[in-house]
Order: sequence, then structure tokens, then C-alpha cells
Amino acid sequence: MKSCLIVEDSAVIRKVAKRILSGVPYAIMEAETGSDALAKMRGSMPDVIMLDYALPDMTAIEFIETVKRRSPTKMPTILLCTSQFDIVRIMKAKRAGASGYVLKPFTRETLLTSFQNQVVETVAA
Repeated sequence: MKSCLIVEDSAVIRKVAKRILSGVPYAIMEAETGSDALAKMRGSMPDVIMLDYALPDMTAIEFIETVKRRSPTKMPTILLCTSQFDIVRIMKAKRAGASGYVLKPFTRETLLTSFQNQVVETVAA
């Protein structure tokens, strides 16, 4: 089974995202910080990472670059979660390796649509 790691410092947003994504055929894991996520990824790389832009211990760009250094041949699909539509931040994250983004607060429909359009298609390719 494919896996998705939700990296988000807000327990509420992690819980909501996990509940929404419970209907997709992925094993859902959670991490509160970038360091926690990287530790959980030591054993195996998830297929998808839903990544908060503003982590308390590192930036999304630092996290993505660390993931790329650890696994240059098998980069997971990264869906950036951001609370503001800042095209400069989004483009920096995409240049670093993010596949797409979803704006917070998200609804069931917007998260599932983003996951379907930006994650499932990328993983299938």
C-alpha cells in the first residue's frame, strides 16, 4: 500500500487532513515537525508528503532539499500546504521539488481535488 506523511505542526489540521484522506488508498502517517518527519522517513520514504510551509523547526524548502539529498532517485510527491496564496513562496517550493499546493483552511472537496489532481496523477506517472 502507498503511504502519505502529513507534516503539519497544527494537531487540528493534521487530524482534519487525516480524516479527509482516510478515503484514499494510502496509509496515512503524521509528523508535527520537519525533524520528526525526517526521523519517521529513515526506514522508508513515503510516496506522498503533505507539507506545511511554515514548520516550527525548518522551512519547507529546507525540508524538501533534505529529502532530495536523502533520496535523489526516489523523490516523493510533495503537496505544499500554505495559509496564504504567495506565488513567490509557492514557486520556490515547486522549484525545490514540490509538485503542487493546497491552501489552508481547506475543505474536504479542495483537499481531495488537490490530492487527486496533483498527487495521484504524479504517482501514477
